[in-house]
Amino acid sequence: MTDPTTPDRSRLPIDVATPTSGALPAGSPVRPVRPPAGAPNVLVILIDDMGFGASSPFGGPCRMPNAERLAEAGLRYNRFHVTALCSPSRQALMTGRNHHSVGMGVTTEMATSQPGYSGFRPASAATMAQILSGNGYSTAAFGKWHQTPPPETGPSGPFTRWPTGEGFDHFYGFMGAEMNHWYPQLYEGTTPVEPDRRPEDGYHLSEDLVDHASDWIRRQHEVTPDKPTFCYLAFGATHAPFHVGQEWQQRYAGAFDHGWDEQRNRTLAEQKRLGIVPEDAELAPWVEEIPHWADLDDQQRRVAARFMETYAGFAEHTDAQIGRLLDDLETAGVLDDTVVVLILGDNGASGEGGIEGTMREHLVGHGIADDVAWMDRHLDRLGGPHSYGLYPVGWALAMNTPYQWTKQVASHYGGTRDGMIVSWPQGIAARGEIRSQWHHLIDILPTVLDVAGVPEPVTVGGVPQQPIEGTSMRYSFDDPAAPDRRRTQYFEMVGNRAIYHEGWTAVAQHSVPWRMVGPHRPFAEDVWELYDTGTDWTQAHDLADTEPERLATLQQMFDTEAERHQVLPLDDRVTERENPQLAGRIELQQGREVLDFGPTTGRLGEEVAPNVKNRSHRITVELDTDGVDSGVLVAQGGRFGGWSLYCVDGVLGYAYNCYGQELTTVTADRRVPAGRRRVAVDWTFRGSEPGGPAEIGLTIDDQLVGSGELSRSTAFYFAFDETFNVGVDRGSPVTDAYPAIDNRFSGRIGTVRVELAPPDRRIDSQRRRVMTLADD
Repeated sequence: MTDPTTPDRSRLPIDVATPTSGALPAGSPVRPVRPPAGAPNVLVILIDDMGFGASSPFGGPCRMPNAERLAEAGLRYNRFHVTALCSPSRQALMTGRNHHSVGMGVTTEMATSQPGYSGFRPASAATMAQILSGNGYSTAAFGKWHQTPPPETGPSGPFTRWPTGEGFDHFYGFMGAEMNHWYPQLYEGTTPVEPDRRPEDGYHLSEDLVDHASDWIRRQHEVTPDKPTFCYLAFGATHAPFHVGQEWQQRYAGAFDHGWDEQRNRTLAEQKRLGIVPEDAELAPWVEEIPHWADLDDQQRRVAARFMETYAGFAEHTDAQIGRLLDDLETAGVLDDTVVVLILGDNGASGEGGIEGTMREHLVGHGIADDVAWMDRHLDRLGGPHSYGLYPVGWALAMNTPYQWTKQVASHYGGTRDGMIVSWPQGIAARGEIRSQWHHLIDILPTVLDVAGVPEPVTVGGVPQQPIEGTSMRYSFDDPAAPDRRRTQYFEMVGNRAIYHEGWTAVAQHSVPWRMVGPHRPFAEDVWELYDTGTDWTQAHDLADTEPERLATLQQMFDTEAERHQVLPLDDRVTERENPQLAGRIELQQGREVLDFGPTTGRLGEEVAPNVKNRSHRITVELDTDGVDSGVLVAQGGRFGGWSLYCVDGVLGYAYNCYGQELTTVTADRRVPAGRRRVAVDWTFRGSEPGGPAEIGLTIDDQLVGSGELSRSTAFYFAFDETFNVGVDRGSPVTDAYPAIDNRFSGRIGTVRVELAPPDRRIDSQRRRVMTLADD
């Protein structure tokens, strides 16, 4: 007989006001929804851009004692897989579906109009938070989100695809791909907030996130101790920019002078000692284009070693914050009954820093190598507020030991295999063991539902649900010899492709991560490789020539999976897609050539701000001044890319910061007279391709007071972590002509008008050319 007090968990939300049958007497009190008896707390921790061979629990050189602590209390999975880029991995994690199946074939900033790449999660794919919240869990997300479609990231929403619209009761973090850890621009729920401390006061974003997560968990268990929690903690670390205090970097002083080739050997030896890889595992082939350590000169080695010291310090600092959270859970008495899932990388280590590495990441994103001599002269800045660092590709390859390739390259395990740890003292008997079952990020959601005793919902909010494509991993918790339950899995990212089936992998490496701006080669020129990972753990021996029939079968299997999961048509563009003009996606301001903003407008990210790149425009500011006012009138971006119109002691200035490498400043030849005035900058595009030259003119009440030229301009994006603001420059400053903090204009601002010329037809033809190449 059905228990009338048992809710129907297959249809969410559960109607608490209506009993499941008429057996309850009239006037019975309404009972709040609670999960099934014994449902544990859930804590999912995601580290960004950490390769398989980086962390100490997986044999790497970055000391992570708290990750080791979790591993000793639980299980390490050494055949766990991700998608090769940030947003796709996060969407797969949250939905239990493959990333193209839910519209996230690439990062949100690269979205297009194609169904598998739109950036819009369908309502038919409910998130982990929606399901757990609907079953009575308290839910919260902290840190990096990076799953909301670009046009919806502004103050007008809609907010249904923000964390608080996707099942989280609370959110504290940032929305985009990366964030300045010293000067972050954050949200609490959907409200913009900023830290009340500065780097010189000891502020760091990773510490701030854990402070908030710990406080939230403690409050939940104080007020509703019978209600389990689901906390999602997604660090911005260890993604670029590498931001960490000198004291953490100094822990590794000289530790990497031996170079990346030797580090691979040391890491592989440690992985074998730990049992992470088989004794017969070999190092996968080196990428030919990348120099060996012996090929570098002394200056290049010095710079490269400091980058790795900074990265390792960044990783260890992140681990220390995990330790603080675990200690707080233990003090609260809830750690033993918490399923902790620690995912050590949402993709492989990043090779996007270029062959040289970079202290100005947006340079490499636009296809420009950073200057080693310049970096050597400024090494004391690395890790601090005046740097935006990412290590050389050689270190990325070493951090993915023993596998080939890096982030973005979904064809090989260096881009798609990461370490994963599960700890649940009350639910897993094993301690410190390794599990080698083959699994993927989409398996986390069904695993969590399994341990919570919650079924896969049939409908959510009245919307029928598409099948969850993941497989619960719980079968492996207490049986190290359990046969794999995941037999087939496809991979694709910016044209890099692979298919796994029953131990075999067929792979086609198409693009190179450190060349993110064309040229684009035809997909027909890709060479498919074949590996038997049952005997060749690291994909070291290509069997394509000896097993052509098997390769052909797997290639056909990839085509079938690609058709089923909305992978086609393939598109290999990276940075080009980060400019909506070139991506062909809708801009929030599309079709508007005149935009008016008030004096308090702010925190508009790149995707919702006026798109002033590669097009002529005028920005006019109405102000009331005493003639000696200082501060920012309107600005977009920051220290590593952007522009700003400002005053210093009444003198009007305009700064254009191109990739953090080239700062052009135009200053008026007179002060702005006291009273109500109209100042403007006219920006005239003179290029024939994205990033071309421009002319600048400053005017006061329509009189020219200053002029200048740009030899080049920003082609695709200013910054992922900075915003458009009226009356202040938030985050890091575009120019040091005014303070990094407290740069608000001291006078009064009226209307700020942005007048945009139509997108340059030459740029539009560039978009069509790129699209033709990508669809070849």
